Amino acid sequence: MIHYHCRHCEIELGTLPLKLAKKVLPFITKIEDEEEGERFLTYEEDGSLTVHTICEQCEQTLQQSPHYYVLEKWLQ
Repeated sequence: MIHYHCRHCEIELGTLPLKLAKKVLPFITKIEDEEEGERFLTYEEDGSLTVHTICEQCEQTLQQSPHYYVLEKWLQ
């Protein structure tokens, strides 16, 4: 199972069953190969994968307050 969570507010954005995961695995591999790939992917003990992305609300907040981009965690 692939889980998608917002990396800022941690809300679950959705899940993808393993049957459909094969379609996104090429994209996952590209993320893994990037220098900061570990920030966006977490392999769980149960074999599932969590992809840390961004939700629409947090994206809008970042557009309104671009100085938040430099902060690792701007929500308390």
